[in-house]
Amino acid sequence: MTDSVSDKYAASEQGLGYIYQPRLALLRLLDLPEATAVLLEKDDDLDFVDKDGIKSLASLKHKAAGDRLTDLSIDFWKSIRIWLARYKRDGGSACNLRFFLLTTSKVSDTSFLRGFLPDWSSSGNEGKTLLEQAEEALNKSKAVSIQSIANEFNELTLTEKQDFLDRILILDSSPRIEDIPEIIKEKHLRVIRREHRNAVFERLEGWWNDEVIKQLTCSRDEEIFGFEVSDKLYAISEEYRSDNLPITFRGIKPEGEIDTEEDPRNFVVQLREIGVSSNRIRNAILDYYRAFEQRSEWARENLMLEGEIEDYEDRLVDEWSRYRDVVFEGLDETAAEEILQQAGKELYNWADMQSGNIESLRIRARVTEPYVTRGSFHILADGTPEPRVYWHPCFLDRLNMALEVSK
Repeated sequence: MTDSVSDKYAASEQGLGYIYQPRLALLRLLDLPEATAVLLEKDDDLDFVDKDGIKSLASLKHKAAGDRLTDLSIDFWKSIRIWLARYKRDGGSACNLRFFLLTTSKVSDTSFLRGFLPDWSSSGNEGKTLLEQAEEALNKSKAVSIQSIANEFNELTLTEKQDFLDRILILDSSPRIEDIPEIIKEKHLRVIRREHRNAVFERLEGWWNDEVIKQLTCSRDEEIFGFEVSDKLYAISEEYRSDNLPITFRGIKPEGEIDTEEDPRNFVVQLREIGVSSNRIRNAILDYYRAFEQRSEWARENLMLEGEIEDYEDRLVDEWSRYRDVVFEGLDETAAEEILQQAGKELYNWADMQSGNIESLRIRARVTEPYVTRGSFHILADGTPEPRVYWHPCFLDRLNMALEVSK
């Protein structure tokens, strides 16, 4: 197999460049003042606009490890062509544009491009201005693409050339795509407990990528502001406090069709036993799915304390049993099936519509999402060989009879 590092046709770095763009945009927006906004693929790879309306156009280059930026590197001169067009369009020296090249490459120690670095103090070519060195580099090349750029550059006046170059900054050795998550976690997530930082970053980047997609598909017309990122990061981090848990399955549905008539699971059979409507059974299946998946995710991310789920289920069963005793009081085996079903519905209606409002039945104080409580009752109603909660007063007897028959 061809080595991708040496294969001139390899497209891995180009592919990385596409996903590098939103990830680096997130890092930069976190680093900049909150009033800063960003647009992707507008005038350049990234357009940053500050509170005063100053626009910074950023060209991004994710290059192979060890790559160097030299006098005639096409990455630099292609960016120059883009910036020249924007500079001329917006009125030359009267425009409010700045230009940035963010590259994972390092500027060669012998290149005049060092003059565009933020910490540059000496050109390394005494006696020549940056403009003179740029023109000298352009004149050295015989490449058609470089000569075309030289022609466009030479359309500027001497004053405009100097002004244009003064607006350029190269940020070399920029973070590589795989390093950005750790940089964000170390710089911007330090107020979050270490064990939760991976989960918080993943959720933040997931939200961010959704916003980027909306912008690129024009379903979002406006820029993405730094304060939006701050607000979202705060909202996510609040879910990882000791009295809270993240809610990530709101609105999520299981794959495939929901079959309310033939679903064989215990909790669904129980609802059919008391005559609950198909629509309500469908909602119960959704609550079960969301609660089950949510609890599984909490466990995978080690967000639960030892024995916390068991304690929570014990509280639910205890409260259910108290309400059951009230609802079933006065019933006996001679009661008509209609009366038994009505009692079961009353008990289920309490679990479905009222239990979520009882603070003592929340898994943690600030977890108010209804599907957590509702779905947990369904998980308890689905237990085998015998469910811990039930709705029809005779369900356990009928279940035991069925089990005896099957033996």
